[in-house]
Amino acid sequence: MENLTPQQIVNELDKYIIGQQEAKKSVAVALRNRYRRSRLPKEQQEEISPKNIIMIGPTGVGKTEIARRLAKLVQAPFVKVEATKFTEVGYVGRDVESMIRDLLEAAIRQVNERMTQEVEQQAEQLAEERLLDILAPLPKKKTAMNNPFEMFFNNGNAASTNTENTADLQTIKDKREILKQKLRRQELEDDFIDVEVEDSNSMNDMLASMGMDDTNGNLGDMFNNFMPKKMKKRKVTVTQARKILAQQEAEKLVDFDDVKQEAIALAENHGIIFLDEIDKIAGKGSSSGPDVSREGVQRDILPIVEGSVVKTKYGNIRTDHILFIAAGAFHVAKPTDLIPELQGRFPVRVYLENLTQQDLERILREPDNSLLKQYTQLMKTEDVALTFTDDAVTQLAKIAYDLNEEAENLGARRLHTILEKLLADLMYAASDYAGTQFTIDSAYVKEHLSEMMIDRDLSKFIL
Repeated sequence: MENLTPQQIVNELDKYIIGQQEAKKSVAVALRNRYRRSRLPKEQQEEISPKNIIMIGPTGVGKTEIARRLAKLVQAPFVKVEATKFTEVGYVGRDVESMIRDLLEAAIRQVNERMTQEVEQQAEQLAEERLLDILAPLPKKKTAMNNPFEMFFNNGNAASTNTENTADLQTIKDKREILKQKLRRQELEDDFIDVEVEDSNSMNDMLASMGMDDTNGNLGDMFNNFMPKKMKKRKVTVTQARKILAQQEAEKLVDFDDVKQEAIALAENHGIIFLDEIDKIAGKGSSSGPDVSREGVQRDILPIVEGSVVKTKYGNIRTDHILFIAAGAFHVAKPTDLIPELQGRFPVRVYLENLTQQDLERILREPDNSLLKQYTQLMKTEDVALTFTDDAVTQLAKIAYDLNEEAENLGARRLHTILEKLLADLMYAASDYAGTQFTIDSAYVKEHLSEMMIDRDLSKFIL
């Protein structure tokens, strides 16, 4: 993060998101302020809270993508939550603290993956030793006390017995050395062996199958701790066994207590929660009806955004310095319809613009993950070289823009529907075009999308 200035953050976001410069600048500054805060003395850090952001704009203009790419850029724990899910079961709503638990789970996974990678080489070496133990096990050491009269029962042949055991042990060691070299040359990868794995039928799975939502995870974990782990044997190839055994050894090498402590600190100081559809819970309602539920959810979310302590199965987590990015179309409701206390916790307000025809054309061409590049790569797997002419791309952008204007405005998501309809026949018969160059031009677009271009009255029925 120390090497990423706000300008560099915006440049990175430009690789995936077209336009919306104001929104990019706002999130870049918010992210940089986190780094600036981390360089302050400890007592000053506690006084500086993140400046939460609310994005206002129609669907499909890049609100979610900006937040997701931002978190991925700095490897911060990220969770996307629809605010409407908290209204599903009435006035009280679902437990709003679940978003914090989900964020911590994401942080746990992230830290655990990183620590596992750090011990990966050591885990692979230990897995190789366990493979040798399966293929050529060493003789077990005798735990019984030596019998002082053994030499009399063996007619004085105790020395010869020890010599034989030593010879057998040397033979096994020689065999293990040969197998080790074969394993390293990957000569045994397709051989089948039996390995012990943990039975996945845990109490958490049983609760889920019974329809019980163990939100905290405490009940399932408590039963799992009391009950011994069940192991079962699986017949797998040596290749699969390597991965299974390496994963088991990595779990032993990684101290989960360290994972929990680091994950809590990561979530508290670098976590990002994206609250989508916040406009659906806005509205100053009467004393009855769904408006009560919406305002109730706002009041439930308020302490989480303001800063509170949430209890999880991994420990307590403070929400004071988690960055919240809210988003909504606000077609019906307005940002001012949110309760004043919640408005005050989102001081940065950013308006995202509708996509123009030129924006849609740039979205098709420029991003690193553009749709045209995706379809080109997909068809390459079928040995079909797919290309789009400039006039075809312009025509596709025009169709998408016109449909957004005359029917429901879906933003860039409209391009998914148009391209799927355009390429449906080609993708169906792709094997017939193997080894050929297939060009999509304006004439091909007009032929396959004539319905969308002519019948405007029916366009509203097309997703």
